[in-house]
Amino acid sequence: MALLPETARRVDALVARAQSEGRGPSVALGVVRAGSLAHLASAGDHPTPDADLQYRIGSISKTMTAVLVMQQRDAGRLALDDPLDKHLPGTPVGALTLRQLLGHASGLQREPDGRWWERTEGVDLSTLLAGLTPDKIAHPPHHVYHYSNLAYGLLGGVLERVTGTPWPELLQERILEPLGMRRTTYHPTEPYARGYVVHPWHDTLREDPRTDTGAMAPAGQLWSTVADLARWAAFLADPAPDVLAPATLTEMCAPVVISDLDSWTGGHGLGLELYRVGDRVYVGHGGSMPGYVAGLAVHRPTRTAVVDFANSYGLSAGHHIVELARQVLTLVLDAEPAPPAPWRPADPPATDLAELTGRWWWMGLEYEFRPDPAGDLVGGPVGRPLLRFTAEGPDRWRGRSGSQDGEILTVIRDSAGQPVALDIATFVFTRDPEQEP
Repeated sequence: MALLPETARRVDALVARAQSEGRGPSVALGVVRAGSLAHLASAGDHPTPDADLQYRIGSISKTMTAVLVMQQRDAGRLALDDPLDKHLPGTPVGALTLRQLLGHASGLQREPDGRWWERTEGVDLSTLLAGLTPDKIAHPPHHVYHYSNLAYGLLGGVLERVTGTPWPELLQERILEPLGMRRTTYHPTEPYARGYVVHPWHDTLREDPRTDTGAMAPAGQLWSTVADLARWAAFLADPAPDVLAPATLTEMCAPVVISDLDSWTGGHGLGLELYRVGDRVYVGHGGSMPGYVAGLAVHRPTRTAVVDFANSYGLSAGHHIVELARQVLTLVLDAEPAPPAPWRPADPPATDLAELTGRWWWMGLEYEFRPDPAGDLVGGPVGRPLLRFTAEGPDRWRGRSGSQDGEILTVIRDSAGQPVALDIATFVFTRDPEQEP
């Protein structure tokens, strides 16, 4: 669904301002809604962007590496709490776990030793591992948030050892082909934007090298387009179950570590950056490689997202490509809130569900339960249906949300077989507030 004209005008203005004040040769931005690219905004003409023009996405590549790891976890080939040594034996950092590496909670230093990997031709996995020393662990695990590109090079090595398939081929087979991301590639493929450093005083351009980062590729190698990254954003909002179980993606969005302890505006999940903007939480990632910056921000509850690119190594005058993505996403959500779902009459619920609906009381507090079209029992304090229970057997229900997620609801019946109480994890709810639990 396209943006309203006024919303589109405001988005276009933000992109034009970022390109002009930020001195980016070109800036491209896409707004994603309900699984489709809803709006393309662009500015600059070096080159003139469109939805099919490739830019380098840098560390947004990490989000795909993380999904590959979670696929292998779901298949039972690894566990997140496996030590690195189980899959890459013999390194001096082998006690670190895959979970810690995914969430930047391992304390591992940011870069491999040697020349800056982003601007030099990459080494193979054995060379990367041979360069590790005990000093690469800068902090004890889980003590601080410390972003690590090196961690994702190692995770790519784990994937290769577990599957027997090199990371680029695994990515193509398990993510890019199933999602139809045909313009997301390991090497640049025409048409693509050349990347530049903008001279701070002369406004001239110096073209940056486009390297093959080798074993560090899982941390930042990839190239993509507005149209393709929009598909990836749509996947992160509402994943295709044949690629990744929706519950697993939700697991990836839970914080492993908070990156901003002063105001809790940022954190990191299992491969995804987490941003709190007002009362909303976005997931996504930023990316940079010499000559390029990219952003991805997704609001999963509304399936709305923004992707953006520039072909310069950063924007000047205080502009930031990921902040631009978050700013546009917030603008769209505020300007065009999702309409409420229409009410529709329901079929009569099954008897064992119907007899549990209505008012229940616990410690003088009033609760209300009602049937869900899926056959679940939903409810909570009156007006706040935060709890969901799914039937597991006669008079036994399993909590699936809220404070009772994972807990058991047992129906207590009287001698006539009528339900008189609900035992939820030993908290007994009764039909009458005067009734003793």
